Amino acid sequence: MKQSQWFDVLARRYLPMLAMMTVAVAAGERTAVAEDAVANATESGSLETIIVTAQKRAENSQTVPISLSAVTGAAIENAHTINLEALTGAVPNVQIGHFSNTPTGAVFNIRGMGVIEPDPYAGQTVTVVVDGIPQVFNMTSLPDLFDIERIEILRGPQGTLFGANTTGGVVNIVTRQPTGHEGGRAMVSIGNYNRLDANMALDLPITDTLAGKISATHHSERGFATNIVDGSSMGDQNITAVRGYLKWSPNSDFDATLIQEVDQGRNGAPYVVQGGLPGEVEYVAPGTKFPGDVQGQYPSPCLPAGSPCRAPNEYLSANNSVPDKDNYNIYATTLTMNYKSGLGDLTSITGYKRFNEDNYTDQDGTVVWIDDTHRVTHGYQISQELRDTINPTDDMRVIFGGFASYDYYHHLQNFRLEGFPGAHGVRQPSTQDQIRRSYSIFGQGFLKLTDKLRLQAGLRGTREKTRMIADLDTCVNLQYDPQGNVIGVGNAVFTGDTCGLGGFTAKGEDTWNNLGGKIGLDYQATEKLMVYGYIARGFKSGGFTGRLAIPTDIGPYNPEKVTTFEVGMKADWLDNRLRTNLSVFFNKYKDLQLAQIYFTNDTPPKQGNTILNAADAETKGAELEITAVPIARLNINFAVAYLSAKYTKFDFLQPNGSTVDLSGTDLQNAPKVTASAGFNYEVPVGAGFIGFGLQDRYTDSKYFTALLNTPRSKIQAMNYIDANIDWRPSDDSKFDVSFWGRNLTDKRYIASVFDAPGTLGLVNYMPPREYGMTVNYKW
Repeated sequence: MKQSQWFDVLARRYLPMLAMMTVAVAAGERTAVAEDAVANATESGSLETIIVTAQKRAENSQTVPISLSAVTGAAIENAHTINLEALTGAVPNVQIGHFSNTPTGAVFNIRGMGVIEPDPYAGQTVTVVVDGIPQVFNMTSLPDLFDIERIEILRGPQGTLFGANTTGGVVNIVTRQPTGHEGGRAMVSIGNYNRLDANMALDLPITDTLAGKISATHHSERGFATNIVDGSSMGDQNITAVRGYLKWSPNSDFDATLIQEVDQGRNGAPYVVQGGLPGEVEYVAPGTKFPGDVQGQYPSPCLPAGSPCRAPNEYLSANNSVPDKDNYNIYATTLTMNYKSGLGDLTSITGYKRFNEDNYTDQDGTVVWIDDTHRVTHGYQISQELRDTINPTDDMRVIFGGFASYDYYHHLQNFRLEGFPGAHGVRQPSTQDQIRRSYSIFGQGFLKLTDKLRLQAGLRGTREKTRMIADLDTCVNLQYDPQGNVIGVGNAVFTGDTCGLGGFTAKGEDTWNNLGGKIGLDYQATEKLMVYGYIARGFKSGGFTGRLAIPTDIGPYNPEKVTTFEVGMKADWLDNRLRTNLSVFFNKYKDLQLAQIYFTNDTPPKQGNTILNAADAETKGAELEITAVPIARLNINFAVAYLSAKYTKFDFLQPNGSTVDLSGTDLQNAPKVTASAGFNYEVPVGAGFIGFGLQDRYTDSKYFTALLNTPRSKIQAMNYIDANIDWRPSDDSKFDVSFWGRNLTDKRYIASVFDAPGTLGLVNYMPPREYGMTVNYKW
């Protein structure tokens, strides 16, 4: 979309709302000045102060000199989502999704930076942090959102305080902690697609110094895709999670909080949609049908060739070869200790997390058995952070400390190629075993140069060591007579065939060191207006490729580095009823890490993968967020972001040996425009209130998982309208009811496309319209 075109879209969609917001706030200001009688209403109608911990201490988000968006627990509940994906389009320049055939594998992108790869070896440029613990594995980085206090999305490198590998940003999730007072809440939701959510949180004071809490959630929902083989639903969800807390506070100087969480998913197998083109290996002509099938093959959504894929009105897929299974278990323990001493405010955060995952996928999504996979993964991470905050003078604050982590995973992928040419009965098992160690020391200081001007500066030294062992084998289901002679080849199987018919083992081990830093100034022009600017250097460690077709693809790949320049303004106006936050940024990336998935021309072909360091890139843009409370009980929000993300140097070596200059082309998963606008308004009805809410989320078109930005890899622009109607009997009621809808206009969109020209197009859809009712009770 050209610049003039996206400006027209925003102008038509959002400028009327922005004008309404300005007029409404101004009108509210005149009324407040003219009538002292509404002073109390004006006070109750002021903007909420949001306390964040983006700089490792609790402070007003409006005084933090970085670009961040804070999403409250109430806003998360109003979104009626179970994970982070619903924030796409709602937060400027932030994309959150998953890979086409791995719904639990997170794909994050902030300001054009992210990793699109389902396996853990590629690491992450956007780190999810839960209660102070970085989530190392992308397979566990879409946490279930229940009983959340807030989510802080920090845009840009955050390496000094949050560690390496955050060249894109940080998603900092803080759960609701024990209060020490008896109480609780329960929430039940029902909706279409047989949706049932049941959430509960119970605070349990045990003694005067010991507080307990338990939170639990259950979510079940029928998948919205239909299996054309047997008519069943695909992508069913059945998730249960329990989190327990113990907080010990023997005195005002010390507290310790122990958190134990168990998550369990018993979901249906991921669905994938055939987006193939005639002549490709995995293309099946529409109408192809076998005895017993409910209906024939659906048309490819990516036809005609040379055009982007388009989502149909009916979501269809196929599974005729693997069990309907996608199971996972996650166990996590966190211990946080805070101690106010003569040596400063000491904090220790210890984390342990392990997971296992077992899933099957019919990879072709057709009525023909072409290929499928069985993936089994297990892993764990251990981390320890120890930091201290001191105030050497009244005008100076210093945070310093150390961090260490150790993580390991083992991944087995069984890949059956039954329908590939020359691959009858063939299976290719591949394994990955990775160990990674990370150590760092860090420090960041804040110095008041004047009453209004403050200097901040930080450094972090990091050392990461990674070891990878990856292998690939070829197995065939040979058939034998009683005398042991080979008499033929049977259909491909996941176990029990004859292996060792072609493969390799590749190993790699390396260490990377880095010193990153940040320096900036912020100026508190008035009590409610701050401007800031900083320069930061971010770093994402190198590593090794795990899923291989060619041994040399293991690497290593080298670290990527980014230099960021950002200036911004944060301001509250009109007696705290209008908030405007603006940031402008420029990022310069060197040795950008890019994941490439391909198929070889062998018979049978091999699924290959590598990570390239061939690219340099620049991303630049601006973000504006506006919130207004023109009158009591009316909240209006507006956000818009512009992003230009392009390669500045990229001689792309294709698998066939040719080179293409991609300088000037767009980065993947980096839409030029994201925007949102909405409101929440409560109206008195009798002794109670009825609330109305509406949110419009827009994401511009983008390219996904194809470095050449092919037409099939282009994802259309998306616009979602969500709404809710709430009722509570009184202002202090413990009970409320909400009727809600997501994607009210029932727009059909492509979520992701993996484009492998000549072989397949792997497509996934965004959810259709969802609606339901929620009952909430607090005591």
